[in-house]
Amino acid sequence: MQIKKPTGRSAPAMKYDILTVMGSYALSQSKGQQKLILRFVTLITARYNWRRDELAVGQREIARLWHVDERTVKREMAKLRAMSWIKVKRQGVRGRVGEYGVDVERILEDTSAVWAAVGPDFEYRLKETDKLPENIVPLNSVKIPPPPDLENGSTWNLVQALLYQEDPSLFASWYQALIQVEQSNSQLTLTAPSRFHATYVQANLKARIVAACREIDEMITDVVITT
Repeated sequence: MQIKKPTGRSAPAMKYDILTVMGSYALSQSKGQQKLILRFVTLITARYNWRRDELAVGQREIARLWHVDERTVKREMAKLRAMSWIKVKRQGVRGRVGEYGVDVERILEDTSAVWAAVGPDFEYRLKETDKLPENIVPLNSVKIPPPPDLENGSTWNLVQALLYQEDPSLFASWYQALIQVEQSNSQLTLTAPSRFHATYVQANLKARIVAACREIDEMITDVVITT
């Protein structure tokens, strides 16, 4: 299994993906495992240096973060080592804390069973693959189009202009293909080129679209995506 690592321009999104899938995986496990993974996610969020693959923190500090005693910290960190989710890079000695690395690839392999539960696009963002579905466009291959033409002045046309300014890559991948069907009272109805496209926008981007709509017309409180 070839898996993208959290580096380069896509690193911030990858970090959220990794934390999200660990949380989803934890919720599918027993209570003891849930607590262990929640503690690990909290530790990573607070202290892990993604760029250097460095988790250098003392047991006393971890105990304070987790609201437990140091004996519990030793036990939980041993479990994480046994799972191969962390590895010792430098043993702690008197006056110097231990240093750990995080095995992101092992974590993603172990949690792969819940990728589909996170979202239909999720595994395509995590896997290195040369054969993506035609309606999923890798971010690094997106060609940024020119700004939308504002000549027709429709609500959606103006909203698209705002969304373009916010994120041209998202505009090119998702917003540009949406077409306004109708606007009635407080609802704007858009059509997408495929069912997947509509599902993804509805699940992940609707809030952004509604916010942009309200900047143009404060009466709009809902957006419906159809195919």
